[in-house]
Amino acid sequence: METKRAPLKLFIAGHGGMVGSALVRRFEKEKEVELILRSRAELDLTDQKKVLDFYQKERPDVVLVAAAKVGGILANNTYPAEFLYQNLMIASNAIDGAWKTGVKRLLFLGSSCIYPKMAPQPMPEDCLLSGPLEPTNEAYAVAKIAGLKLCQFYRRQYKALYYSAMPTNLYGPGDNYHPQNSHVLPALIAKFHEAKEKNESAVVLWGTGSPKREFLHVDDLANACAFLLKLDSPADWINVGVGEDVSIKELASLVASTVGYAGEIRWDSSKPDGTPRKLMDVSKLTAMGWKASISLPEGVHKTYQNYLEERAAGRLRR
Repeated sequence: METKRAPLKLFIAGHGGMVGSALVRRFEKEKEVELILRSRAELDLTDQKKVLDFYQKERPDVVLVAAAKVGGILANNTYPAEFLYQNLMIASNAIDGAWKTGVKRLLFLGSSCIYPKMAPQPMPEDCLLSGPLEPTNEAYAVAKIAGLKLCQFYRRQYKALYYSAMPTNLYGPGDNYHPQNSHVLPALIAKFHEAKEKNESAVVLWGTGSPKREFLHVDDLANACAFLLKLDSPADWINVGVGEDVSIKELASLVASTVGYAGEIRWDSSKPDGTPRKLMDVSKLTAMGWKASISLPEGVHKTYQNYLEERAAGRLRR
């Protein structure tokens, strides 16, 4: 008689956020996986003792660290102390607590902003720490680099299978639509939708529209994480993206068309553009056999439908 195997206990740290929610959607389909979830109110990841007590009680087999304090350029630039401290504490407590309680495998989620401001394009994994960071989100980037390095060194010193994934710009259900603190894609969705509602003849956007950015749907990231968790000997960190980018001007046109806004788009070139280009080199992940499957037009359409549903239900994150 075959013995029934116990389910794999997977703790998703930060399951209430956009990335964490996508991870829950992905892994709740797996019958052999038992999800362990705690809200921020239930478990403060910046509190070392509470995190260690949680690990000792629950004993997860695998940990996915998707928890982070996040925001756009304005938020990062205005509150650097909070961004550095909170993200450092989350990474340190999640990783050290996992090791102290015998967690077999941990995947830490970072960000493309860990790479230097003037990194080669597309950005390969080995350009890390090869130049200065973008000053406006330096605090967040330093914390994410620290988390990546913690995983790398716990793996080197203690032989724990702890490693990191560095996603590009993410979007999708549960995104943040705050008028000042949101990222570019959700900000455009909200701006064009509200302009359509008010029948405004023109929408003014910052900069020239020339910078290029890469966008990955959060459900694709969740699938990439599932893929990475099955690898026997993954790299210490690996880029996750789509391998192609669009200009902000092209993105604005796509969003306006998707929303159904027919007015004029004007560009205020007196406002800053930011980094000219940020594209991930995803050749390592592609060579392993994983590739994003949601195109940008499809993803923007899905995300706009999510925005409308969340808005109607009063669940829009701002």
